[in-house]
Amino acid sequence: MTAVKRRMISMVSLHTNPLFARLESAERVLVTGAGGGFDIYAGLPIALSLFHQGKHVQLANLSFSALEGLPLESRLAPDVAAITPETALHQAYFPERTLAQWLGLHGYPSTVHAFSRVGVQPLRAAYRALIEKYDIDAVVLVDGGTDILMRGDESGLGTPEEDLTSVAALAAIDVPERLVVSIGFGIDAYHGVSHGLVLEASCSSTR
Repeated sequence: MTAVKRRMISMVSLHTNPLFARLESAERVLVTGAGGGFDIYAGLPIALSLFHQGKHVQLANLSFSALEGLPLESRLAPDVAAITPETALHQAYFPERTLAQWLGLHGYPSTVHAFSRVGVQPLRAAYRALIEKYDIDAVVLVDGGTDILMRGDESGLGTPEEDLTSVAALAAIDVPERLVVSIGFGIDAYHGVSHGLVLEASCSSTR
């Protein structure tokens, strides 16, 4: 009888969550929105789960709000501000303040850090200041969409500029664990992003 060699196929376990498995040893986690606007809201389920696991979680977001109008005492560094439920509403559009109020209302730590919409180097300095202040040992960079996965040769890229600025800013910062999470498959279709190309980019990133 001829022996048949079987090659085991590497696959994700069905009884564990790969994301939380990677974060299991982390104690102080920064969950941050990559592309501005409401990306941090996409990361909220992750952040709340980490809270309930007993981890120290900080929230941040690349902000589309006019942070220049905030008082100087809210600044932790030139391009990052701490937003709380009490932060003055100096503009109608302020997702970070709305989130801070919701967190406070539900008994969670209610500070949301807002990064200015700047280039890679100043954003990196702002991230470094936040990571050093809270002694962060894991960063979860969240895109509420899929264009953060684009390689650049696709027919439709969506709006990846801010996403990739955040990726580049964090790439040069030494943190034990850095993860990019894309949440919301399909919502970038109205920006011209092909679902098929998203799946192709996802597959190529795991090779």
